Amino acid sequence: MDKMKVTYEAMLGLAAEFVLDDAVLKFQTNQIYTAIDKALAAGDEDTFYRLAKQLNALRK
Repeated sequence: MDKMKVTYEAMLGLAAEFVLDDAVLKFQTNQIYTAIDKALAAGDEDTFYRLAKQLNALRK
């Protein structure tokens, strides 16, 4: 019974990590999209390209 409990807790922890990783990725992606919108509105080409590069790196 204890072995089953340990396995269950490990799986639960792994699932929690996946949920947290996904939430962080979505947050970072949204932050970059917001910054890209601001860079485009300001006509800041350098910032746009830097942020687009960051966004592409997150997607990999």
